Amino acid sequence: MHGDSILLIDKPAGMTSFGVVARVRRRLSQELGKKAKVGHTGTLDPFATGLMIIVTGKECRNAMQYSKLDKEYEATIRLGQTSTTGDPEGEVVAVDGPEPSREEVDAVLHRFTGEITQRPPIYSAIKINGQRAYDLARKGIEVEMPERQVTVYSLDLVEYSYPEIKIRVHVSSGTYIRTLAQDIGQALGSAAYCTQLRRTKVADYSVEDALDLDSVMNDYR
Repeated sequence: MHGDSILLIDKPAGMTSFGVVARVRRRLSQELGKKAKVGHTGTLDPFATGLMIIVTGKECRNAMQYSKLDKEYEATIRLGQTSTTGDPEGEVVAVDGPEPSREEVDAVLHRFTGEITQRPPIYSAIKINGQRAYDLARKGIEVEMPERQVTVYSLDLVEYSYPEIKIRVHVSSGTYIRTLAQDIGQALGSAAYCTQLRRTKVADYSVEDALDLDSVMNDYR
């Protein structure tokens, strides 16, 4: 690592994106002998794993350029249950619904390709009147999240064994996979939430080229 570059990190589950940045900052600061400037180019939810592009030093000024790049994910969607956060960290409740066939799942996934409208989850880092939406949600404040147009370039069914749907998806920046999972469940006449999420690519940057966070920290954990 050095002071003005990008670093590809394979984020582990159970850690916030800010936690990853803090650890990299600590490690780089020790290497440089001074406080390092470190930032990220787009958050991953704590339950999610996969590629994070970390920017350091002067490269921090280009963070927005990286955040606007297309992304690819692998996700597992569980039907017949709903979560207050759209992921395993929320309150999960069983919901009655049909058991769709593989053909029905394929047909619904096809409907979610192209340009679609999403309403981002209230438990997100989007700012509403200067405050993070998730902070407002945790305080019990009702928030009306603005809809947005996003693009799903491809959405492939990897495996289906009720109640789980495994997908591979290539999307534009700003797309929420948790919201996509919930919308897919609703379209199937059921409910759903995202149980697993892994970011595999950001444009041409691949998680296969990323470093394990522990290997970056070495003995500085």
